[in-house]
Amino acid sequence: MGIPIHTYDAVVVGAGLAGLAAARELKKQGKNVVVLTKLHPLRSHSGAAQGGINAALAEGDSVDLHMFDTIKGSDYLADQDAVEFLCSTAPDAVRWAEQMGAVFSRTEEGKIAQRPFGGQSHPRACFAKDRTGLTLLQTIFEQANRLDVEFKDEWYVSDIIYDEENGRVKGVVAYDIKTSEPAIFNAKAVMFATGGYGRAYKINSNAHANTGDALSIVARHGLPLEDMEFVQFHPTGLAGTGILMSEAARGEGGKLLNSKGERFMEKYAPDKMELAPRDLVSRSITLEILEGRGVGPNKDAVYLDLTHLGKEKIMERLPELRDLALTFLGLDMIKEPIMIAATAHYSMGGIPVTIDGKVKKSPSETVTGFYAAGECSCVSVHGANRLGANSVLEALLFGRHVGLSMVNDLEELELHPVEESDADTAIKEIETIIKNNGMERVPEIRSELQSTMTENAGVFRTEESLKKQKEILKELHARYKNIRIDDKSKVYNTDLQEAIELGHMLDYASFIVEGALARKESRGAHYRNDYPKRDDKKFLKHTYAYMGKRGGIKLEYADVVLGRFEPQERTY
Repeated sequence: MGIPIHTYDAVVVGAGLAGLAAARELKKQGKNVVVLTKLHPLRSHSGAAQGGINAALAEGDSVDLHMFDTIKGSDYLADQDAVEFLCSTAPDAVRWAEQMGAVFSRTEEGKIAQRPFGGQSHPRACFAKDRTGLTLLQTIFEQANRLDVEFKDEWYVSDIIYDEENGRVKGVVAYDIKTSEPAIFNAKAVMFATGGYGRAYKINSNAHANTGDALSIVARHGLPLEDMEFVQFHPTGLAGTGILMSEAARGEGGKLLNSKGERFMEKYAPDKMELAPRDLVSRSITLEILEGRGVGPNKDAVYLDLTHLGKEKIMERLPELRDLALTFLGLDMIKEPIMIAATAHYSMGGIPVTIDGKVKKSPSETVTGFYAAGECSCVSVHGANRLGANSVLEALLFGRHVGLSMVNDLEELELHPVEESDADTAIKEIETIIKNNGMERVPEIRSELQSTMTENAGVFRTEESLKKQKEILKELHARYKNIRIDDKSKVYNTDLQEAIELGHMLDYASFIVEGALARKESRGAHYRNDYPKRDDKKFLKHTYAYMGKRGGIKLEYADVVLGRFEPQERTY
């Protein structure tokens, strides 16, 4: 029996905000589009975004201020042309979401309410209580459904069909999770919108499905990944779990306290305090713990105190955060401080793309018919560190923009035929995993990957720790070839899926470590204890990393797009 080949104008992989917004625009313009997603769209990780979406809407705020805050927050590694596009288009993106039906919280005057977020000079995070991401996700999904966008959920995309000689993508190979049966989706254009790679770390805020598959798939075809060493650790994950306590908690006035009852951010960011950028607050929290001023049974957390806000404000602005703390810690933030610690949260690096979402095969060339948007991509609006509420903006805004970009390009793009043999690599991977009868277990390797990445390539890094992690990853790669899964069936084989995902996680973890080892400076979320200063002379540049045929990683660098805002010392 042959492998079915389905034909479309466009295939969108991933159904979070970026994927949904793109698919909606493609369908609205009459294009034949399908969305392939591992899980139901409303379970996409975009729904976990709590705090808000940035836009310069209020009196006294401006696009220029939003740009400056974003570029300064990025430690000057963001591309300023991309940041200008993001910030100048942000008000329209928020109004578009509102016109689509998104219900934002309101001021007494009836305007969209905005709260302060870290590293920002003006309250500009538009919010829907503390469930902004879910509100937007439900809204755009509903609008995509109204247009009859075709969704295939519980489909796992395991490869792209890439014609390296002509530099173009002709479709994807995927398999139905329900039956493990493969299929080819042939298309003029393919878009990846698959989310980030925070699950490489033990304590993380990412959904179980966020395994960074797209990054490894791209890298295995010799295409580059950009700035992978920049991984954001959110300051306030629930102690022991990493489940996110939104920056909204600090935006509404939450205080961080150590075991001595000190409001310790006075030492690290006297002006911005708890609303300093995330990289600075995460390091401050981690340092307090490392120096013995932590709280809790294991002294591995600090307190986030919201009791002074009062019950009414907490229930109006932060009801879901209160429920999370009650459920997972048994602590009621109305009556007592809750325990938090830094958690791996967001990926600044990813698949390099132009402002129009075209995937790059080098700093100066693009792949025909291949696009990416959202957290899996790197258009570099975040540089070395992302400001809170810019990620929801990026996903929604660039998802929509790249969808429209694809609409225009589809007038010129051709459908190139594919063959059943284009699925051979993906099928072989599945067969190898099922037939393998080794001694290693997927959960054990994954657990070791996550714990060692946290220890050696986490909030603080050194040459010694990164070299150690590089050797560990080599060993884990070798052990991965010797895995065995118990479930050999074809129906909902989650053992198989997790084994494939682990292979991807091991791949991109090597990119994180290699980029971090080569970057002998501290910038944004990348902090080297042995190189604590930023070095603009040598490292004001983007990392482009390529997987070699035999597994090694080759690095090259590309210029940062500078503009009006000259790099300066970053103080808060």
